[in-house]
Amino acid sequence: MRKKKLAIIGNGMATCRLLDELLQRRALDRYDIAVFGDERGGAYNRILLGKVLAGDAPDVIVTKPPEWYQANGVTLFDGVAVRRLDTGAKLVETADGATHRYDVAVLATGSHPLVPPLTGMTGPEGGLRDGVFIYRTMSDCLKMRACARPGDNAVVLGGGLLGLEAAKVLCDSGLHVTVVHAGKTLMNAQLDELGGEMLERQIESHGIFVRTGRTIEEVLARPDLDDGSTELDPAERGHRGKEWEPFEGSRLAVRLDDGKTLAADMLVLACGVRPRIDVARASELPINKGIIVNDTLATEVPGVYAIGECAEHAGRLYGIVAPAWEQAAVLADVLTGANPQARYRGSKVYTRLKVAGIDVASMGRIEPELDSDEVIQVVETRRGSYRKMVVRGRALVGAMLVGNTTAAADLIQVLDRGDPLPEEPLEVLCPGAAFGAAPRGDRQVCNCHKVTEARLREAIDGGASTVEALCASTKAGTGCGSCKSDLAQILSSHAPPAAKVAVAN
Repeated sequence: MRKKKLAIIGNGMATCRLLDELLQRRALDRYDIAVFGDERGGAYNRILLGKVLAGDAPDVIVTKPPEWYQANGVTLFDGVAVRRLDTGAKLVETADGATHRYDVAVLATGSHPLVPPLTGMTGPEGGLRDGVFIYRTMSDCLKMRACARPGDNAVVLGGGLLGLEAAKVLCDSGLHVTVVHAGKTLMNAQLDELGGEMLERQIESHGIFVRTGRTIEEVLARPDLDDGSTELDPAERGHRGKEWEPFEGSRLAVRLDDGKTLAADMLVLACGVRPRIDVARASELPINKGIIVNDTLATEVPGVYAIGECAEHAGRLYGIVAPAWEQAAVLADVLTGANPQARYRGSKVYTRLKVAGIDVASMGRIEPELDSDEVIQVVETRRGSYRKMVVRGRALVGAMLVGNTTAAADLIQVLDRGDPLPEEPLEVLCPGAAFGAAPRGDRQVCNCHKVTEARLREAIDGGASTVEALCASTKAGTGCGSCKSDLAQILSSHAPPAAKVAVAN
């Protein structure tokens, strides 16, 4: 039987997971698989880019080095941009003019950064001015860390996850950092107003300055470093020199919408992302905000599928990793015939991450929708902790946690399964309190890989004596990484004495 050619467009986290799912189902028995990626090298964990920005070697976050593809029978075209699919002739057309035949194609093109058109941020050639960076890729991180110097000034535009991560790393590297965010509060897409304010206090306690409700109107270059993008007569240049005196030594400055100006040796743009649908549009696939797919992740065009951040299912886009991984499992079932009836029915959205060193979790609806919905809040101002649940009868509608995310795993599991809350909901929101229930063995610790505490204990009993060994054995902690502190606690409490010493060290 002739093998079909499967082309996967994009080499991000969705593709990485799809390859694992395909190989587990013996996909190579029926497909020749080729992966096309814009970036050089193999797949990496974009969630952990902060590690590279902080100085770690890029290999630390690489999940599939180029050698992996060859060793596993997958052809990798890295550094190759796909222009379009010719869906009639079934060809992948790349930007270098080459074509590659396919029988089945999967678009996993992810998202692209949202870059606001700030006045003065580009030079005469149209590229970003020196000192202005987009924070999105491995290459971006390497450029930023080459420029960052202790004592310099950095302005980060964007108070979401990526912006706050960049701000924390730069601050820890000795820079004076200011975050400028258009929203009234930080992470306003995931947190309510009180949660955002609580997060802001903690961010500022780490030495980062925050300007919420503000935007950048203009990027200014130092007169003696002006790149010629604006023609100035000597008198005007002299005037600008006097204007610049308060920012002497800084490469750039930014003018905010309130008229205030901030010195900036670095301007980091982390303003969010949008689904990358340029290939789909050029291929004349059905698109809305994303690439429209059905419950099998198929587009209307025969033989073409889409998963991850670029895919729009039932009118919904997902900008986080967990839904992409759920989609990858369904698509692998469908393409390999392992379960032809597999269907994707949507994902319950939850986020549990360490934001600039601060634990944050958000899931479901964070505001009440019905008059009968009950809101339960626990605010500990001295500890910098905020916990909130939205409850409908005995059902959990949503929750958020800032500072203290001990309850996150249990809350996500209750929401995911639809389990009824206990008569006293605070038992779930405040585990370990006097009225709390004892920990359950089926408590889901790693939400990315659905790993329970019981599974972790089995791995420890089987010889996993370090957090790294526990991660390798169960895959827990290898997604967003936010559960690693939980893994260390479980290992410390359940491991034999010798392993506890290894954890302590």
